[in-house]
Parts: sequence; C-alpha cells; structure tokens
Amino acid sequence: MNKLSVRTCISPSGEFVYGIHKPDYTVVNLRENDYIATLGHIDGKTVVENKINFPANDVTIDNAGWVFEISNPFPFMGATFILKSSADKRIENANPFDIINKHKSSKLKASINEFEDNDPLLISLSRTSTDSDLLIELAGKSCLFEFDPQTGEPVGIQYEKTKNGEILQAIKNHHLFEIVSNNPFLPDTYKQVMVLIPGIQGPNKIVGEYKKSAGTHIWEYLRENSYIPWGHYAANMAHDSVRYKIETLKKEDLIGLRHLYYQRVYTQLAQSLGVSIPAKKRTLTEEELESLRIHLLETTKHNEGDKTNLPFNASMWGWNFGFDLSPSGYRLNASHQQIHQQFAIVPKYTPGFINGKNDESHTLFPTYTQGDEVSLFCRQFRNSTGKNFFETYINAIKNNRRMDGRKDKAKSLIFYQDENIIAFVPKAQRSQGEVQIMATAKCGNILEANSTVRKSLDMAILTTARMLEKLGVEMMICYEISKRFDNPDNDQRLMYTFIPRHPNSPGTYSEWLYRWIIGHYPEDFASACNKVVN
Repeated sequence: MNKLSVRTCISPSGEFVYGIHKPDYTVVNLRENDYIATLGHIDGKTVVENKINFPANDVTIDNAGWVFEISNPFPFMGATFILKSSADKRIENANPFDIINKHKSSKLKASINEFEDNDPLLISLSRTSTDSDLLIELAGKSCLFEFDPQTGEPVGIQYEKTKNGEILQAIKNHHLFEIVSNNPFLPDTYKQVMVLIPGIQGPNKIVGEYKKSAGTHIWEYLRENSYIPWGHYAANMAHDSVRYKIETLKKEDLIGLRHLYYQRVYTQLAQSLGVSIPAKKRTLTEEELESLRIHLLETTKHNEGDKTNLPFNASMWGWNFGFDLSPSGYRLNASHQQIHQQFAIVPKYTPGFINGKNDESHTLFPTYTQGDEVSLFCRQFRNSTGKNFFETYINAIKNNRRMDGRKDKAKSLIFYQDENIIAFVPKAQRSQGEVQIMATAKCGNILEANSTVRKSLDMAILTTARMLEKLGVEMMICYEISKRFDNPDNDQRLMYTFIPRHPNSPGTYSEWLYRWIIGHYPEDFASACNKVVN
C-alpha cells in the first residue's frame, strides 16, 4: 500500500484526497468502583438510572462514527475533522449561523418571572450574579427539578419521553441551563443534579478513576463518538470533588488528572502492541506506570522507522478551563467550568480516499498533529545551521535581554523552573497573556518522560494555572505539543502552551492545535451560500 509523503489534500492527479477513520478498538476498563444513582424519573414514574455509565468489563467499540480527516492544502495550516454522523444530519441545512436567528430575544421584562427564554438580561444575570438564592430561582426556570420532600434539596431532574420514544431531560431553556449551572456561586447540590452526577450529561462510559482520601476524586469518561478519531477521554473532577475555580484545585487533584492521562495513553499503546497491562479494574500505581512506560519505550525504539508495528504513535492532551455565554447567545469559551482535561492517542496513518470514490485508493493518508510541524522545522533548522533548535532556543531564553535596552527593569522571561522544566513568557506571544512550559531535559513526549519529569510537568502546570488565575484569568486554553513516539530526534522538547481568554483573544484548544472541527460537509455549506447569493 502506498504512503503519501506530503500531508496535503491535493493529490498530483488534481483531485482531493483525504483520510477516513473507522474506529474499531477496545478500551481497558481501569475503574474499580461504581456509583449507581437515580438521575430522575420519566413523567414522575419510571426511574432513570446511570448504570450504562459503569460498564463491568473492558469496552469494545465497533460501531463508532466515521471521522473524515482533511489536511489543509497548505500543511502548516493544520487539518479539518468532520464527524460523519453530525454532518449527515446537516445535509439539508448546513448553515451553522442559523442558530443566531433562533436566539434573537424580545423586549426586556421588568421581573424575572416575566422574562422570555432568550432575554439577554436573564443570561447576563445567570453569568454575573453571586446571589445563590437568585441563581436557584434562575436554575428553576431552566429545567424541571425533583426535590427531596424532607429537606427540599434537589435530588434529580425530571425526564420526558418524546414522540419518537427518545428519553430527554425536561430542560426548558438550554442557554439558561448551561450558563447558570456553570456559575460557581450556584449551590453545589444544584450543580450536582444538573451537570456533575455521572450520567446526567449522557451515556458516556466511565473507564477509569482516581481517588484519594484527601478529598480528591476523578472519573475518566470515554467519548467513543468523538470529533477526535478513535475516541477521546476526559478526566473530570467528580460530583463529590467540586472544583469550579483553580484556587480550589489541590495538588493531588492535578496529579490525579495527569495520572489518568499517562495511564490511558500507556495502556492503550500497550494494548495496540500486545504488551501486557499490570492490572485491570483499578488505578495503576506510580511504580506500575513507570515500569510499563519503560517497557513501551524500549518496544517503540525497536519500531523506529517501522510504519506497521506502531499503529498509534502520538498523544494529545488539552485543557479548556472556564465557561461563558454572551447575552446575545454567542458561546465565549468551550468548556464546562468544572475542571476536567481531555486526551487521546493518534494513529500514524489512516486509509486514504480520492475525490469521493467509494473504493479505497491503496494509499495511506498521514494523520495530523501539531508536533509534526515542529519536528519538520527542527530538521530544517538543523540542516540550515548545523545546530539543534531546542538546545539553541533554551539558551536564547536563558540569555534574554530587553528590547528597549533598559538595565533597571527585569530581563528574564522565566517565571518558574526546576531541574527538568522552565515556565516562561514567549518572546513572540500569539495572544496577550500567552505563557509556555518546556522540558529542558531531553524529553519530547510523555513516553520519554520518566517519573521525575512527569512530576516536574505536573507541578509546573498547576503553578502556571494558579498564577494565571491570580492575575485575573477566568478562561484559558492549555495544550501539549509533542513529537511522535517513534521519532528518533532527541532534541525536540515536550511543550505546553497556555492561552488565556483575554477579551480580544479567541480560540479553543483544538483550534490552537490547528485541528478544525466542522459539523457539516463543505459542499452542503457551499449550497447554503449559493442559495443566498442567488
């Protein structure tokens, strides 16, 4: 089978070429405990439980939605991902801006009870209010709760069955529901029944758990039908460890969030290589994790240059923190406020297709990661200068001087460091407030990161996030840039970028990675444009 050497959607024949991911995989279940709970009742009678979120065994995925991966014509502009199931629903109406017309509001009313669903003042109050009683009242306008008759506290949300038999929560105003449930000043009992109890946000299975006696509890959710091909995972602070602000995040919380990331990547990679996993139905110890990492590192070294024995050879990690929704209906940040982080593994190739032909073209299409662009530049820099780029870059950061030439002001870009990492302000910032973490040790991905480097990274991430919040940051994007596991270059360093959501600086973690997520087929949107033009 041929392999494309240049990652672009333009084939030499003058046709478009793209990859199609058809996910088929098994997820090792490392969750030890269950938390079966009643989420609510259908029409006040039939119980709705969350048993589906707690599978007893490993999870086999054989019917996940296909994902189209289309490299940008210009490789440095990234790649576009289309989840087939989403695009198929929008074939007849691929106008992504149609939702704006539906959210236009009517006249403002004088009292809360007179507000219509999309009144901008209602949304604004839900976002900015610090009055828990008012927020409870607003929450009651967004959905139908079930209450404990003894305490009066909410214990669930009412459910209803649609005409086609679908079971849905009785949410009356989705915009209001989203914004009020994300307000840190809403009492925790309401947050829990609205968005935090496992299963309340859908049937995503929980396949991992991290729990410590100090009050740290984290669930690992599997998103099998994901915009990230082959599924992605989310390490969410659990319903009994409410963390809406970084100042409430404990050291053990961050360690746990990151432990689930390392554990999932190592175990899924091990499974793809036929390497035995130390345990199932429980969290791996730090010693087991390190032992598995060393085994995998040795295995991947034997596969350098072998494109067939290492089907998944890269990882992704990101953190969208903070939520906001403008009174006009525009969503201003992508994440739920409850702290959680997302991660996935990436294959090296996927079957390539040309110009909509149904038959596979016997071509392997190279997948996209932002780290590939860094690797390419490092090779170009070395060929041009005879120097290693990252080694030179670290020296430049340490030798920095002010551009204005002043000697009486601070000159260092570094605000935190230890023997393995530096955290610094980039000389060329891409947005106001951008900061980065870089490994100074020779480590280009988490497979090369030993336990000492991992601890340094974890503490640097926590320190940086706390620092940004103290400066006033309420929303931010953080993501990892790393090299492929089978890339032998020992100069490329593992990096983490933090992009605060300044009022004038847009973007989510996927977009900053140049992974453009589209919910429709381009031809259908072109048709929508054509109808307006004509």
